[in-house]
Amino acid sequence: MPMRVLLVHNFYRQAGGEDAVFANERALLEGNGQEVREFTIANAAIQGPLGALQTALAAPYSARARGQMAKALAEHAPDLVHVHNFFPLLTPSIFDACRDARIASVMTLHNYRLICPAATLYRDGQICEECVHRSPYRAVLHGCYRGSQPGSFAVARMVSYHRKRDTWATRPDRFIALTQFAKQKFVEGGLPAAHIQVKPNFLPDDRAAVEHAAGRRGGLFVGRLSPEKGLGTLLDAWESLDVPLRLVGEGPLLATVRRRKGDWIDAAGALPGAAIAGEMGRATFLVLPSEWYEGFPMVLLEAFRAGLPVIASKLGAMAEIVEDGKTGLHFTPGDASDLAEKVRFAAANPQRMAAMGAHAREAYAKNYTADVNYVRLMEIYEAARRACKGSRAARV
Repeated sequence: MPMRVLLVHNFYRQAGGEDAVFANERALLEGNGQEVREFTIANAAIQGPLGALQTALAAPYSARARGQMAKALAEHAPDLVHVHNFFPLLTPSIFDACRDARIASVMTLHNYRLICPAATLYRDGQICEECVHRSPYRAVLHGCYRGSQPGSFAVARMVSYHRKRDTWATRPDRFIALTQFAKQKFVEGGLPAAHIQVKPNFLPDDRAAVEHAAGRRGGLFVGRLSPEKGLGTLLDAWESLDVPLRLVGEGPLLATVRRRKGDWIDAAGALPGAAIAGEMGRATFLVLPSEWYEGFPMVLLEAFRAGLPVIASKLGAMAEIVEDGKTGLHFTPGDASDLAEKVRFAAANPQRMAAMGAHAREAYAKNYTADVNYVRLMEIYEAARRACKGSRAARV
């Protein structure tokens, strides 16, 4: 008998990786015969200064959102609720609606919002974990949320409220962390380790993605052209290199890239998915120089699926996913000379890189396909349902 799953998501104004995962998992569930419904809201609903103020005031707990969630539960009668994002309009109040209805709930931890008002554990060009180990109101001093102290105060209130209330000890019934590294950070921030299960993102297989051009050459960067992505380190490294590099993407550093690109760097701008797959088929390696704790970069999965090895910062999830010397190479985050050394090795050893690419493809097939992910997702759903049933019995 199919499981009835209600997928819940608060869309931001700009589409991102969370939205792609939300869509992928809906297709995954439906493709395996499950019955799926959605309860979604978008930040476009926030109108003007008054709307922004109301959203900020309600950020810790929205009675209105709790009522909306209760209505959706009554309408759809799901067996389980899977939340991808509740911020800022839905708020953690929706989990109380699930408990009232005695319906199991799961939340994917796509970012670090529950323990960091900025959601990134990154500030002023470096890793920052102040709010993990100290008061979340530290974020107000630094204006961590969009450079705004009032905005940071609103999000810090949410983090502080639920930390003091110990919300995350009892709801949702299970969390999904994307990596073991992320799980550890959430545990440090106060979430219960026993309630966090690890399930990575996935990509549907695409045999065309591994049909490569005859000759591979140079490096490839795909992503937002912004400081936390390590663009400064990347450009500094290439000042001493004579290896071709293609940059795919747009962002605030686009003008800087164009000014500094030199003879060996080509800035392609934004490209559609099919074109990016083609770029991966022509490159020798992907460069992932991020200097913040990436969640689970979808571009990394795209590279593994395409059999493309990755030169990545030895940091957080990247160091966990990319196996040094097997599916790619590590370099010291922010160290342009170390990155340049690894690029020279890659350029001088195409056969070694091709072997790493083959291992990357094997890692994708073993860990990151839709079929593998579906099995893991169902295991987590069943664990959440058992936990919910146990908590109901304890309250009777």
